[in-house]
Amino acid sequence: MLRVSNKGRAIPESPIRKLVPYAEAAKKRGTEIFYLNIGQPDIKTPKVALDAVRNIDMEVLEYSTSNGSEQYRDKLVAYYKKHRINITNEQILVTTGGSEALYFTIASITDPQDEIIIPEPFYANYTSFSIAAGVKVVPINTSMEDGFALPKVNEFEALITPRTRAILICNPGNPTGTLYSKQEIRELKKLVVKYNLFLIADEVYREFVYTDEGHYSIMEEKGMDMNAIMIDSTSKRYSMCGARIGCVISKNPELISTVMKMAQSRLCPPTIAQIAAEAALDTPQSYFDEVKEEYIGRRNVIITELTKIEGVHVVKPNGAFYCLADLPVKNAEDFARWMLESYDNNGQTVMVAPASGFYSTPNIAQNQIRIAYVLEKEKLIRAVEILKDGLIKYSNSIALNQ
Repeated sequence: MLRVSNKGRAIPESPIRKLVPYAEAAKKRGTEIFYLNIGQPDIKTPKVALDAVRNIDMEVLEYSTSNGSEQYRDKLVAYYKKHRINITNEQILVTTGGSEALYFTIASITDPQDEIIIPEPFYANYTSFSIAAGVKVVPINTSMEDGFALPKVNEFEALITPRTRAILICNPGNPTGTLYSKQEIRELKKLVVKYNLFLIADEVYREFVYTDEGHYSIMEEKGMDMNAIMIDSTSKRYSMCGARIGCVISKNPELISTVMKMAQSRLCPPTIAQIAAEAALDTPQSYFDEVKEEYIGRRNVIITELTKIEGVHVVKPNGAFYCLADLPVKNAEDFARWMLESYDNNGQTVMVAPASGFYSTPNIAQNQIRIAYVLEKEKLIRAVEILKDGLIKYSNSIALNQ
């Protein structure tokens, strides 16, 4: 009997995309959907990047080198230097999106049955990449009650075993919007150095920080050059999710050479997308200042409107463009599906991501959703208005069916 692999069956569906068939069916019925489920910014991609693609003058669309074009990596060196990160182009490996960067990294530092400690909730695909690599995710829980703060070092230390290979963080966080401080990074540094572990930091939301303290990269911290691995991407920074250009950055030469072997096996990152990403590095600072101001406004609107709904609890994020919300329902996934399948408000509804898929620990956060506040403020206000009405109607329908 033919069958797929056990690890293939074990990989969970994406909480961000699993309800897409219901959304497609709703669209065919003529329902307008406010998409709060996915971090697809509506901010315009920088014109300089799009113009670079429009003006391509080549007769052959060639491979680039497996680690990405040298010209692009040189420009990345200059970009990171502006952010107090001093690296060489040999310490950068360009990937097909941040997702490939994460998978290559996990596969390069672990053997089957090894372990990676990750504060949960976390980006759902960390689970998928780990399962694909045969790795066990060891979650360390954070809670809404304390703002999803990073757990204490002794809590991490209690989870370290002979099979532990790394700690993985997302800073600022997806799905929580939590921003880790310089002191927290330094506490993790002490731990990974003490136990000879890697510290992987997914820093793709570094431009979306809403505190005076700002973002502190693990690559700024001295004393762990061999331990630190940074993951980055153009997707959110330049509103270029479709370009699929990311990178792995590390000063550990053995790590980079190992990732390079994996990169060679997929030949190269996409050439045209690299051209766009290289041009995007010329985006003026004014673009980021405007985008940051816009997202601060959107964050404030979504938090203000959500807290007006009885029974809804939410933490104000300090980075990225996501928040987690507790809803007055037992099963947020059932509610999210019902909103697409059985509900509309004057021909409109909302799509959200059930948050249980962002946890590795089973059967928790069943009443949580992740919201991506990537729409204009007026649309966010309307979306929360629909959400509020939907919660009332859903509760009534549950009561009628009991």
